[in-house]
Amino acid sequence: MEAAGGAVPVPVPVPVQAPAPGRARPGQPPPQPPQQPLPKSRELFRSQRKESEGSVDCPNLEFEYGDANGHGAELAELYSYTEEPELSTNRRCFEEDFHAQVQGRRWLELDRAQQKAYVMRLLDGLEVVNRDKRLKVARAILYLAQGVFGDCDNEGDVLHWSRHNSFLLYQLGTFTAFLELLNMEIDNSQACSSALRKPAISLADSTELRVLLSVMYLMVENIRVEQEEDPPEWKTCRETFRTELSFPVHTEEPFALLLFTMVTKFCSGHAPHFPMKKVLLLLWKVLLFTLGGFEALQAMKVRKREELGLPPLPEDSIQVMRSMRAASPPTYSIELVEQQQQKRGHRSRRPLVKQDSLDIYNERDPFKNDEAGVDEEENDDVDSGIEGELDLLERDAIIPAMPAQRPPIERVSFPKGLPWAPKVRQKDIEHFLEASRNKFIGFTLGQDTETLIGLPRPIHESVKTLKQHKYVSISDVQIKNEEELEKCPMSLGEEEVQETPCEVLYRAMLYNLPQYMIALLKILLAAAPTSKAKTDSINILADVLPEEMPITVLQSMKLGIDVNRHKEIIVKSISALLLLLLKHFKLNHIYQFEYVSQHLVFANCIPLILKFFNQNIMSYITAKNSISVLDYPHCTVCDLPELTAESLEAGDNNQFCWRNLFSCINLLRILNKLTKWKHSRTMMLVVFKSAPILKRALKVKQAMMQLYVLKLLKIQTKYLGRQWRKSNMKTMSAIYQKVRHRMNDDWAYGNDIDARPWDFQAEECTLRANIEAFNSRRYDKAQDSEFAPVDNCLQSVLGQRLELPEDFHYSYELWLEREVFSQPIRWEELLHYQ
Repeated sequence: MEAAGGAVPVPVPVPVQAPAPGRARPGQPPPQPPQQPLPKSRELFRSQRKESEGSVDCPNLEFEYGDANGHGAELAELYSYTEEPELSTNRRCFEEDFHAQVQGRRWLELDRAQQKAYVMRLLDGLEVVNRDKRLKVARAILYLAQGVFGDCDNEGDVLHWSRHNSFLLYQLGTFTAFLELLNMEIDNSQACSSALRKPAISLADSTELRVLLSVMYLMVENIRVEQEEDPPEWKTCRETFRTELSFPVHTEEPFALLLFTMVTKFCSGHAPHFPMKKVLLLLWKVLLFTLGGFEALQAMKVRKREELGLPPLPEDSIQVMRSMRAASPPTYSIELVEQQQQKRGHRSRRPLVKQDSLDIYNERDPFKNDEAGVDEEENDDVDSGIEGELDLLERDAIIPAMPAQRPPIERVSFPKGLPWAPKVRQKDIEHFLEASRNKFIGFTLGQDTETLIGLPRPIHESVKTLKQHKYVSISDVQIKNEEELEKCPMSLGEEEVQETPCEVLYRAMLYNLPQYMIALLKILLAAAPTSKAKTDSINILADVLPEEMPITVLQSMKLGIDVNRHKEIIVKSISALLLLLLKHFKLNHIYQFEYVSQHLVFANCIPLILKFFNQNIMSYITAKNSISVLDYPHCTVCDLPELTAESLEAGDNNQFCWRNLFSCINLLRILNKLTKWKHSRTMMLVVFKSAPILKRALKVKQAMMQLYVLKLLKIQTKYLGRQWRKSNMKTMSAIYQKVRHRMNDDWAYGNDIDARPWDFQAEECTLRANIEAFNSRRYDKAQDSEFAPVDNCLQSVLGQRLELPEDFHYSYELWLEREVFSQPIRWEELLHYQ
């Protein structure tokens, strides 16, 4: 019980040895390089220097994680830079119609009644058969949703009128009208076949769809965002809209399901012209609006724990993460050699002998033979024991100054400074007692955690400490209830299922959920920066490529930035919506979460996320793939300066790219959700050699991102071998500092490998059987007819009134002759069935 005892995993200093060839002894000039240097070491140093340049000393990133970015930034990401000319087209369509209807006045000068009357006239125009006329009216409505920027002087006015007009449009039924038009466009087989015949798809192929989706996105995003000065009428409107999107009102399915269907249709190749970025952004915002963001989720979790009679949460995880500070990233070989040269001159410590006693466990380590290959990019000959040396600044933050001969009992108070309260599962207490009873008594008592007879006093104290930190999750209660319902379906009766937006969505998604997950991961793979262009991969650039390809260097640079930005936004929306689904399904019912998780794992989500992080992650987070002067709403109210290759190359002055850091954190959180408490999936992390990839991600000095990387390293530490742990003591100390402690979890030493390779398949199969039992019990009502009560009273059965067809009495005698009298009665079979 290391956490209860508060023992810090102190880094192990290495005894001073003679310098290896090529190293300088402190205080002496560096020796000449050897005659035949190892080419592998040289290449390794060169690659590490390339990666570490400008990234190891990166500053702390002032990033606040949330449901989404600022309101203006979220609206700006809806449009690609190649769509910029369409803004003036929308304005022209509106002004031509508006000035014909309202003489000599501007939209901002009309009162509310006049604005309503004009919008109603526009909505009537959507009913026309002529496709071009309908598109013009839709563009005029889009201009209203964009904030009538032609009448505004600054960006604030544009955003204000965009919100005002969005509420007005919703109140007059615009969303429903556009939903009907969207359904028509999705089913437009002519547009699909036309796109399929084209060798290259461009913006022109998705014009109508882009206009419709833009209006719907602007309405959802403007109504979703709450502001203090919103009138009560708008608050009522927001709740009505949320209900309308959550529950099927006009259709038989929630709106999110229509968007999921668009995603699968696009990925199947039947509709390559669908503007996927807009579809995914709208889908994400609809889920965020209907299900709720992270703070709403936390409040729901607290409320649900109260309903189930569980103790309150030990802390608010959102607040804890906001108050954490980033740690220094682990140093790499170049810096390590320099630091070691400086430290050896004035500091030398005796090695801790106790650490070496871990050698005896290496015989049982199933991955001992792979230790050398676990961290391919790190030269163990150089790194061994060096990384354990903490620099003085960080050491002071972790270990307070204390006398050398301090009594060990005083160190128990240290965990008070740790950010998370330790947690213990019921299963952990049972395992601890089982091991103790086997050792001291020689037999076990199953799941009994109360009887402590025959166990020594220290074990009593340990059990008491474990019970003090016992944590029962909502998932534990749900699994227990599910087991009882499976055992006693008749006596417990039918389960009462609350009709929440999450429950409605899961029920609608259930039968096609595997296809939805595969489609999302296909698009994520195509948008990942590490993916290479392949002929069989899907084309996600249909809504960013112009009809005429660029001919100048400046146009090519602008398009290149646009394409990269487009991919980043797709990654952001998919990562955010997958995380939302996982978190909400987990709270609603654990087996709904497990169903989604299992299909993500089967679709290779784990190696996909690792592939995403197998890049220079600092370069990705600090990428400048945006042209701020072309962003909406800036480009609508300001005169655009002349763009040059230099200004495009320089980019903006931001320290980092918000959406890319947001995407990275989301993907790490998804990976944590998929692998937590799953030994088979943890082994996938080990097999795919994720440790060096994740360790590189620690270069990003942002506390929340580091926390999720450290969590992923913690769960696989015991499988990486003693040499890896010895070489990465700084990372081990960071895990101790920042990640929640699970008492009895022997993560740091790997003494007890508690899962064997042959159990992994059984683990997934058992989980799958439980999920299928849950789905069939709750959602396949027709298949449960064997449990329906049977009326076996002859009088009541014969006395039932049956609805017969009107013409039955005409053919009754014929039916009687054919079905009864002419059929021989097989009495033996009848008696056999009885």
